[in-house]
Amino acid sequence: MNYLPLMDQGNEKAQRDLPPHVIQEEPLHSSRDICWFKYPELARRLRERIERVVPDIIHAGPIHLGATLVALTGFHPLVSMSWGSDILWDSRKPWVALAVRYTLKRSDAFVGDCQAVKSAAIRYGMEQERIILFPWGVDLRHFSPGSSIELRKKLGWEENFIFISTRSLEQLYGVDLIVKSFIKIARQFTDARLLLLGDGSLRAALESWLDQAGLLSRVYFAGVVDRMNLPEFYRSADVYISASRSDGSSVSLMEAMSCGLPALVSDIPGNCEWVQPEVNGWRFRDGDLNSLVNTLGDVIRTRHRIPDMGVTARDVAEKRANWDKNFPNLLRAYDIAFSHTGIHQQ
Repeated sequence: MNYLPLMDQGNEKAQRDLPPHVIQEEPLHSSRDICWFKYPELARRLRERIERVVPDIIHAGPIHLGATLVALTGFHPLVSMSWGSDILWDSRKPWVALAVRYTLKRSDAFVGDCQAVKSAAIRYGMEQERIILFPWGVDLRHFSPGSSIELRKKLGWEENFIFISTRSLEQLYGVDLIVKSFIKIARQFTDARLLLLGDGSLRAALESWLDQAGLLSRVYFAGVVDRMNLPEFYRSADVYISASRSDGSSVSLMEAMSCGLPALVSDIPGNCEWVQPEVNGWRFRDGDLNSLVNTLGDVIRTRHRIPDMGVTARDVAEKRANWDKNFPNLLRAYDIAFSHTGIHQQ
């Protein structure tokens, strides 16, 4: 099996451990800034790589990046995979919408992780019978409930109420909204604290806002945390928070729920499929600062309900976010792709 990154990612994602039978190819491009006028050259280089590797099937995403390049080469069978934001957010740009429609017309199967993505794919012309819903999932043994006091002790937050965000520090993920809302409620609720994992272009601005508000000591910027140590951070917190403007079935959300955390999330369609208000979490109006501020206050005031909601969150994860149970759906997509092209799988 060959794994070909479209770009040189230059961060922890490129350093992930791969199974021994997976060969990671050199990336096609060294920059994250890929413009549409670069596609013909990238497609030519990808075609050369395909001729060398001679794959049986190609599974590619996001739609308007990797999958579009494969579609331009004319290769089949192609399984196009949405990353959520490509088809729900980026496709607001006309050229991305065009790329999505072009690619899905030339895809033999489509993989999406939530109903919102499936509906969007159908609107762009994908046949429903060639769509597989695959909400990824997590290792429920690794991401599991538990108590972790060491990080709280390290930060001096043993008795504090801690929110945790694990999304990249970018506007798409609404981390700026989280920090703005935290600044507004922090003086009213003096025991509130915020863990921010990940990194991104907003970090300097976020630190500056908190410093000006005199609240920098109540927010911990943990940076990029590897998968092995992520459960310790989830277990150190009380509530997971995500203000993402666009998502499918968020793996970060699944990780938090698997660790027994109720979730406070934006009411975008992907989140609504996982978080039921007052059952396993809370929702606020997408992009609405006042709505998030008010909901944060409600969460803190009703903190006595959190243990029961956390149990429910774990139950939802066990039923719907189990990687071992979800993975066979991906293999079904491959079967559909082979069948559509009339190629017999070896």
